[in-house]
Amino acid sequence: MPNTLMWFRRDLRLTDNPALLAAVSAAGTDGVQALFVLDPVPFRASGRARTSHLARSLRALDRSLDGRLLVRHGDPVDEVLRAAAAIDAEEVHVAADYGPYGRRRDQRVEEALAGHGITLHRAGSPYAVAPGRIRKPDGSPYRVFTPYSKAWRAHGWRAPVAAPRGVTWLPAQGSDGLPAVPELPDVDLPDAGEDAARKQLTAFLDGPIRDYATDRDRPDRDGTSRLSVHLKYGELHPRTILAELSGHRGTGADTFRTELCWREFYADVLFHRPESLWESLDQRVGRIHIDSGRTADERFAAWASGRTGYPVVDAGMRQLLNVGWMHNRVRMITASFLVKDLHLPWQRGAAHFLDLLVDGDYASNNHNWQWVAGTGTDAAPYVRVFNPVTQGKKFDPDGVYVRTWVPELSGVESPGVHEPWTLPEQPDGYPEPIVDHAAERKETLARFARV
Repeated sequence: MPNTLMWFRRDLRLTDNPALLAAVSAAGTDGVQALFVLDPVPFRASGRARTSHLARSLRALDRSLDGRLLVRHGDPVDEVLRAAAAIDAEEVHVAADYGPYGRRRDQRVEEALAGHGITLHRAGSPYAVAPGRIRKPDGSPYRVFTPYSKAWRAHGWRAPVAAPRGVTWLPAQGSDGLPAVPELPDVDLPDAGEDAARKQLTAFLDGPIRDYATDRDRPDRDGTSRLSVHLKYGELHPRTILAELSGHRGTGADTFRTELCWREFYADVLFHRPESLWESLDQRVGRIHIDSGRTADERFAAWASGRTGYPVVDAGMRQLLNVGWMHNRVRMITASFLVKDLHLPWQRGAAHFLDLLVDGDYASNNHNWQWVAGTGTDAAPYVRVFNPVTQGKKFDPDGVYVRTWVPELSGVESPGVHEPWTLPEQPDGYPEPIVDHAAERKETLARFARV
């Protein structure tokens, strides 16, 4: 059998990797070349936190391959063909990519390979159920989450598969080298790689999963999985998580299963509606009047730097700046504040998040922003305007989260920590609210009424 080429992308792992198993099977007793192409298009579009995690994850993958990961820098159309030709490969194996750019890229690569008698084989995907697989009885895609989730659970998924054994990895001759790890001295990022992902999954299932149904909404508690970044880079496959969840009972495990379904739903929406990455799904709501000009830019800068005068909003934005991650409940609060208190476009906030989030996933990030903005898949969320004070009091009742990220309020007790403007004296160094939430809520609903 001839040598084969395994092209890693969003599957930086050896366990539960169908494309890798297919490559090993096709090679038989011959060798497998492990390849990663540093594509300048998505790499330039990634923020420093994501490029740092990618660089560290590639180092972890290279170690697991005994230093035999071939890294090429450039256009995948050229680099994949060059790598395949160098080992006389007749087959290139990949996990299917369902994103707008990935689909176009893979089509171009497939055509280039075919011109030289080489076949591109797709096996598996970054999802338990591939986008486009689940449809309504009439064949159309689902546009609402709840019926999709029921169909997703009924469809089911395959069991995880073990890592291949006895693989003859070909040496990484002519490698352009692993990308440099960006220095981020002020950002505390998680460990990267397949082993780190498995360790985090074990820690989550050994503790937080039990109270996940309630604690996932509490930013003052360590109640979330912190697995999103590992799913982003495929250091862990969702069906591996789902298989581990099968041994856990209770609302926590079921709620987390639903959260994984949301990720797959948004990938499915993007697959069918690729324009929804930056265009409002509901064009009617998307026509709402937004603010622009100097004042709008100043307000955006205050939001981005965590200087709005609303503590839970500022805590979230500062957490994002410091660790490249933000608690999911606070993501909704901060997004609502930008769109419905400051009247700025959801696209601007989504782009800012993607620039800083270590787990920035285009489908999940942008469609969650649309959900908050009222332009997405939810039936009528435009009337939902998060009150940053009541949200803070409800989900951070003792002010622990706020005081962690807003040191100017470290000496303020709850409930004043969530509305410091009511204190006898405004805490030193902390700004007054940049807008009046009650007034801006009325303005938002009036603007919605006009469209």
